[in-house]
Amino acid sequence: MDPELEAFLPFLPRIDMTDPIATRRNVAERAAARPVPDTANLQIEDRMVPADPRVPVRIYRPRQAHGAIVWLHGGGFVFGDLDTEHPWAARIADCSGAVVISVDYRLSPENRYPAALDDAYAVLTWAAENAAGLGIDPERIAVGGHSAGAGLAAAVALRARDERGPRIRFQLLNEPGLDDRQQTWSQRNFTDTPWHDRGRIAAAWGHYLGSQPATPYAAPARATDLSDLPPAYIATAEFDPLRDEDIDYALRLLQAGVSVELHQWPGTFHGSQAIQSAEISQRQIAGLAGALRRALAG
Repeated sequence: MDPELEAFLPFLPRIDMTDPIATRRNVAERAAARPVPDTANLQIEDRMVPADPRVPVRIYRPRQAHGAIVWLHGGGFVFGDLDTEHPWAARIADCSGAVVISVDYRLSPENRYPAALDDAYAVLTWAAENAAGLGIDPERIAVGGHSAGAGLAAAVALRARDERGPRIRFQLLNEPGLDDRQQTWSQRNFTDTPWHDRGRIAAAWGHYLGSQPATPYAAPARATDLSDLPPAYIATAEFDPLRDEDIDYALRLLQAGVSVELHQWPGTFHGSQAIQSAEISQRQIAGLAGALRRALAG
């Protein structure tokens, strides 16, 4: 493991996926204690997207931005909101020059699949239909996120293709959760890795799906046809149970004719880029922002 990251292991919080309410409270408290990000270069606005039910979003607008990304937070479908995602979303907007539309989608287990997907798709549709008022180019809209949010972004891309919905320019998928079956080597062997392990992932899928069978829109790795999807940047962490399903998804996209940039970060674990003092974390964030900037530029 990267030595800078390893030094933080004793201080990482234990995430209890069996108690969603307590987990949300603990995550929110830790997020509130973090340093406030520098947002001097951003205009930030909270909006409600008209859907049923309405979806809260927070819009981060850099100066002279044209493209945008519908950004979906992580949290195993169970925790996370606009405030806990604020440092991430602000950093992506500031470093990429893209308008970031951070989505406060409904959480499980109170709102199981497809509630979160419906919310994300509603925001994508709203952004495309209201591009002029938002000051963005409707031909330069990406979807992306981290962990469960990245899995949702991949599902949004599949649904937009199948329903002939808004054109998506790019997928920015950071350590996405894509496969409920947990049969890859990394899923079977990483049972006690930092922050994220096999047991927590199983609990997250249980909260999200309940007794429903998984579909490709719930677990995109189950999709048999990956053709005609947007180009993608997929980032993986070496010591992450999700690693192998993400690499396999990238390969399958390539085999389906989709352009993919795959970046495997050595010595990292799931979500370790949140340790911003580590040099490798800074490179991970710069990689995400740079990929988005390049995708929306041309």
